[in-house]
Amino acid sequence: MLSKDFHLIEVEMSNSILIWLIVGGGLCSLEFFFPTAFSAFMMGIGALGVAAIASIFPIPPNLQIALWVIFSTASVMASRRFFTPRTSTRTLSDDPEGETLTAIAPGKSGRVLYEGNSWRAKCADETLNIDANETVYVVQREGTTLIVMPRHLLQS
Repeated sequence: MLSKDFHLIEVEMSNSILIWLIVGGGLCSLEFFFPTAFSAFMMGIGALGVAAIASIFPIPPNLQIALWVIFSTASVMASRRFFTPRTSTRTLSDDPEGETLTAIAPGKSGRVLYEGNSWRAKCADETLNIDANETVYVVQREGTTLIVMPRHLLQS
């Protein structure tokens, strides 16, 4: 009787290992057909890890699922950290000149045409007024706002 129960547990373990291998292989191969930024692949790695552990230790199915969730979450987070490309900060071009599209009142912001795009801009000297269609020099960038100075003030 005891050997029959042991044989039944052994069959259940081999079935669960086979299921985890199929799920892991399927998720890993799914990444080749539908790229998901390594999410499916990492979940497949988690399933293969559960299959490896379940082949060594007899683990109940509920614990196997919990291990798969833990392994998948950890591997997805690790893949985000190591495989996400580093974004480079875009610098302004070498040409510091722009042209005001709107007037920039003292202490207020306006619009400047720079590098072919309209940018929000402020004057570096908050007491100055800059007229529309005036050439300005871009002296700094703060996020999406350009800090400008009128060209006639910077030329000697």
